Amino acid sequence: MSESRYRVLVIASHPVQYAAPIYRLMAQHPRVYFQVAYCSLRGAEAGHDPEFGTTVKWDIPLLDGYAWTHVPNRGTGSESFFGLYNPGLWKLIRQGRFDVVICHLNYIRCSFWISYFGARIGSAAFIFGTDASSMEPRDGRGWKRLFKPLVWRFLFRLATQVLTASSAGQKLMQSLGIPEDRISMTLDTVDNDWWSREGERANRAQVRASWHVDLSDRVVLFCAKLQPWKRPLDVLRAFAGAAIPRSVLVFAGDGTLRSTIEAEASALGVRDQVRILGFVNQSQLPGVYRASDVMVISSEFEPFGLVVNEAMLCGCVVVASDRVGAVGDLITPERTGFVYPCGDTHALAYTLRRVVGDSWQWDEIRRRARAQMERWSPQVSALALVDAVTRAAAHKGKFRQAGKAFVGGTPAAKASRPDVRAS
Repeated sequence: MSESRYRVLVIASHPVQYAAPIYRLMAQHPRVYFQVAYCSLRGAEAGHDPEFGTTVKWDIPLLDGYAWTHVPNRGTGSESFFGLYNPGLWKLIRQGRFDVVICHLNYIRCSFWISYFGARIGSAAFIFGTDASSMEPRDGRGWKRLFKPLVWRFLFRLATQVLTASSAGQKLMQSLGIPEDRISMTLDTVDNDWWSREGERANRAQVRASWHVDLSDRVVLFCAKLQPWKRPLDVLRAFAGAAIPRSVLVFAGDGTLRSTIEAEASALGVRDQVRILGFVNQSQLPGVYRASDVMVISSEFEPFGLVVNEAMLCGCVVVASDRVGAVGDLITPERTGFVYPCGDTHALAYTLRRVVGDSWQWDEIRRRARAQMERWSPQVSALALVDAVTRAAAHKGKFRQAGKAFVGGTPAAKASRPDVRAS
């Protein structure tokens, strides 16, 4: 007789390269029948990314190795409440007899609430969460600082189980009064094996030659969208101030600040030392990290920062601002990387001079960073997600009562054990 399994539906806005490895692992788990519902296929299909300012289609498989379905979006596609309006989710959830629904949509999208009420009425446990590591809004607006704590205290109590992606996120949920046993840290991860393998395969000399950079030069990398909250100008100004001999600054990314960076590089007298690659697709990124010596992530708003994972796996030393969520879990200062106060370009310039000047330490830092990444993998994340599903299913009896009360039914007695259907 086959082992009974939890029926799990994940609802995602679109295919994401970081999520696919975890979905494949979940599909192989013996305790889970796993399916993903996509509200759009952006990323797997070519589409305009407004933050990159270009058309993006990731050049690695995103839809292989797990069951998925596309639920058409009847909304506008914009960044608004009705940007994602997928009424087909209601039928999918109601007819699918799922034990657990995991929703990766933003709560300010209509389809989040379609998913929530579909799960409630269908007596499915409803899991959602956030990758946030602080209450700080990306645009810095003061009213959001007041609004978020009030709304989030209510919002996350709607979840049967809350997902977080970092230790800082876990502490944030605890500060909102969410019970510890209802918080699951599932980790923000990349495909460690793929990044390590592709990084080792990359030809450092060939990539540098394509940039017109010598093997003996020191290369500082910025790998992100060229947007204000990523603070790429901080890196440019710190690089110019550091005045490191035989050094080059590479920007791998595109966005609204590109022309500003070009103009300021000329004004600072470092234009010949700066390379702007534009958007770099996934298959080429391991070579970019491998050809670089130091990667700076300077963001003022960065819930986690998966470029930290990528750089560490490819042997690139990381310097991160103290606003980057990954700092608390992946970077031990002076041991697995370096940290500086966000926005302090003098401190960043000093750090760059020190890191680049002490290149004899790089091998040991890389070794420790690799060891850290072995403990922060998709395999660990998938197991944590299965544990979250198990916990949520254990509360399913209570959830069923809430669902019946919502539609005016008579609450049923609590189940003595999780309701698990054979698949």
